[in-house]
Amino acid sequence: MSGSSSQRPDNAFAGAYADSFGTASADIRAQTRSVIENVRDILRAQAADLSNVVEVTTFLVNMNDFGGYNEVYGEYFDETGPARTTVAVNQLPHPLLAIEIKAVAWAPRAAAANRRAD
Repeated sequence: MSGSSSQRPDNAFAGAYADSFGTASADIRAQTRSVIENVRDILRAQAADLSNVVEVTTFLVNMNDFGGYNEVYGEYFDETGPARTTVAVNQLPHPLLAIEIKAVAWAPRAAAANRRAD
């Protein structure tokens, strides 16, 4: 799956805040948690889960956020988890986004179940 972000069903972004002056800020921990949980929910809809993820590419707007991102990532994946690449990008599709994740999952049971359902 590509381009998973912290966008919620109401189109707001988890971990994105604006103060009374309209200055926006992003909580990398909250956004990372939301992105990974969005990936998890997409996988669950396909009869899979995060254990099926074999590769993750993470796009960070600010590499100074790596520590917070890595801390939350470790709550979901251990050191034997998927292959991971993290890259810095100039910007993401929305200015309130600090992180985006592309994940590749291998779920042969889910694929077989989907074929039987067709």
